[in-house]
Order: sequence, then structure tokens, then C-alpha cells
Amino acid sequence: MAQLVAEGLVAELLSAGRAAGAEFVEVFVEDVERRSVNLDDRRIENLVSSRDRGAGIRALVGERIGFAHTSNLAQESLLEAVATATAAAVGGDEPIGGHAAEGVDSDVTGVQKIAIPPADVDAATKVALVRSADEAARAVDEAITQVSARYAETRRQIQIANSDGVRSHDDQTRTLFSVTAIASGDTGQQTGSETVGLSVGFELFDSNDVKDLARKAAERALIKVNARPAPSGSMTVVIGPGSGGVLFHEACGHGLEADLVNKGASAFAGKVGEKVASELVTIIDDGTMPDEWGRYAVDDEGRPAARNVLIENGVLKDYMWDGLRARAAGRVSSGNGRRQSYRHLPMVRMTNTYLAAGDQTPEEIIGGVDHGVYVARLGGGQVNTASGDFVFGMTEAYMIEDGRITDPIREGQLIGNGPKVLQMIDAVGNDFEMGPPGTCGKDGQGVPVGDGVPTLRVTELTIGGTTT
Repeated sequence: MAQLVAEGLVAELLSAGRAAGAEFVEVFVEDVERRSVNLDDRRIENLVSSRDRGAGIRALVGERIGFAHTSNLAQESLLEAVATATAAAVGGDEPIGGHAAEGVDSDVTGVQKIAIPPADVDAATKVALVRSADEAARAVDEAITQVSARYAETRRQIQIANSDGVRSHDDQTRTLFSVTAIASGDTGQQTGSETVGLSVGFELFDSNDVKDLARKAAERALIKVNARPAPSGSMTVVIGPGSGGVLFHEACGHGLEADLVNKGASAFAGKVGEKVASELVTIIDDGTMPDEWGRYAVDDEGRPAARNVLIENGVLKDYMWDGLRARAAGRVSSGNGRRQSYRHLPMVRMTNTYLAAGDQTPEEIIGGVDHGVYVARLGGGQVNTASGDFVFGMTEAYMIEDGRITDPIREGQLIGNGPKVLQMIDAVGNDFEMGPPGTCGKDGQGVPVGDGVPTLRVTELTIGGTTT
């Protein structure tokens, strides 16, 4: 791929930072193109195309860090950013701790095979996609009173160089489609949604029919219209494959990020080598998963993406590391240094985080429950990373009675504690799936992530419903 900033100028920027007193200098350059089409209530609300490019400069001096960014990639502006970042590092007071790791030579260029570049597809075709989803959802039942649909594409090119010898490039394309249907009934309005997104081009739609997605969203909303209120109290919970991965992302994954561990804001701090979960639990963060939403060739510090085993057979093996935390600890980054854009500093972030498959069938897992709840889809929630306590909404759930899935339920929450949940998993299925694409928020930054699980059973969780 073409360099965003010429190698000669990059070398000049790094030399200028070192000459000004920085012990470490990093240049991060980014060029992002985005296009989207949004439909709501049969109307095309907007058709947006945008481009954003610029560079972020980071400098380290001892235990101090300086950062500056610019949207102008001309030599004068970039040199000014280097001077600003270096001056801030020389006079700053933000601790990074520890000593510098040895320099690592790296020259990585990401090559993503895109069959149909989304930019080559005309806008009319993309508009037709959202319109067909609207029509398909409404055709399911007259109770579907409102539909919204969204198409989005992103191409992100990055270039990273630093004074440790890293020279890396990546070219990342992602394509997404989502549809939401609202059904009206005696219990009020209920919502169903379906989203598909992968690190691929427009070929996403060769294997994903937007009409099928729309029908599934509508059917999910209709099921909830006729659902009974969720029970309340402690009971066995079975979480279905796919979207239940958000539970491990939020309630456990963040606690395995080295920056939160260092701050004492993790329930897993100081527990490497200890048994922290059921022996059925193996949790992996893998930025190399082909086509998945959180996939990339190199992270935003230029380190190759990696498959990192965090918990193996219940034992905590390691945390996720970015370059800054790894540098302070005298070790190598795990390839988890990510940033929202060139305007932001990188930090430790997840990629595709998942619970590995077990050997039981879903039927065996559900059949072992006399009375409980089956959660087909989890929604958003809140998590305290220091304690692991969480609350998640159940966007699609059913009762389990006498080993069978029975009536749908609504208006419920899943309440528990992440570290305790890991200990109380007594069955893991062989039906692993990745869930829908997500955006992970942390310290004001959002990055694309994936998560997934097979069917799993937790012996006891609290259901926050409206009936006893």
C-alpha cells in the first residue's frame, strides 16, 4: 500500500523528536473514508460520505508523555506537532512508570483481500438495500409499525513508525448492515433488531440477505409483544451462542486489560497463575480472526495482531498489553494498543474476545435445567471493572421448564458478578458463534470489537424481572 507520509519525512520527524530530548518518538498517520445510508420510517434520512486524515505524535521522556496531533500532513505542520509533543514530555507530569523495553525491529504491512471494494458500489445500490429491508420487515405482520435500517462502510489506512524501529502499515475495510423493527400490541411497543458486520467489502451481501435480516428483526419484536413478564430472583441461566459474548467482554474482558490492572481497577489484579474460573473456561482475545469485526493486521502502535490466551482451563495466564504498559514492564506488547483516531492516544483494548467451545450439546445443557431462563440475546449494560459487578438487559429471553425452552419473557435484567460467573459455569457447548459487531467505549474512545460464546450454563444468576 502507498505510504501516507514519505519514509524520508518520517525519519526526519523521529530524528527531530530525539534531538529535542525525547527518549521515544512515535508517528501515527491515519486516512479514513466513511459512507453510510440511514432509513427511518420509510424515508432516507441521510446519505453521508466523509474523509478524515491526520497524524498523532507521541513522545516519552523518562516517566513523562507528550502528545500532539494535526490534520495537516505537510512537513512544517508535522514538525510543529513533534516539537509540541516533545516539549510536553520534557515538562509534563503524567507517569508511565518503569523502564524501557529493548527496541523491536518491525516492518509489517497488512494485506486485506477485498473482493468488492464498497467505494466502487454506487449509492443507488446501497439505498436499495435499506429500502428492501424496510419492505421485508413490514411484510411480516401489520403489527410492525416502524422500521429503521442502516448501511455503513469504512476504509481505514494507517501508518506507524517509531524510534524503536517499528515501521508498519495496515489497510482495514469494514462493512455493516443493521435493521430495527418496532411492533405495537396490547403490551405497548417492542423492538427487535438484527445486525451483521465483518471486516470485508461489499461481498458481505453475497452471504447475508438483508431481507432475511429484516424478517428476523420483525419476528423478534413480535415475539416480545406476546411475551410474559420476566421472573425475579436467583436461578439457573443458560446463555445462547453468539451475542452472549458481550457478557464476557464487559464483565471480564476489561478487567484483563493491563492499564486497568495497573490502576488497581480490576478484580483480576495480581492473580496471574491462579485459578479464577471453572476449568471449563478458556477465554481468548484474537485480533487475527479472519474477517471478524475486531480484526486487524497491526494494532495502532504498529505491533502485529495476536491470538492471546487470557484464561486457560480456568487459570489466568496473562493480561492484554499495549506498547506503553509493556514498555514500562520491560516486556513485549500483546498487540492490543488501539486508538479511536489519530487525535487520541492508544490504550489497551480488546479485539475479538470469546469463550472457547466445550464438548456438550445445547440440548444436553438445556435439558439439565428444571427451572431457569434461556437468554438468546443480551443487550447493553453497566459494569464495575474493579468489583466485576454487572447489570445487562435481556433483549430476547425465554423460560426453561422441565428441560425445555418454553414461553418468551420480557422486561428483564441479568445481574451478577463477572469473576463469580466464571466460577459458576458448569456447562459449555460445542456450538460456538461470534456475536454481532460492536463498538467498545473506554475513556471516551470507541473502537470496533467482536465477541462470542457457545451455549453455556451458569448455576446461579439474579434475574431482575417484574414477577416473583
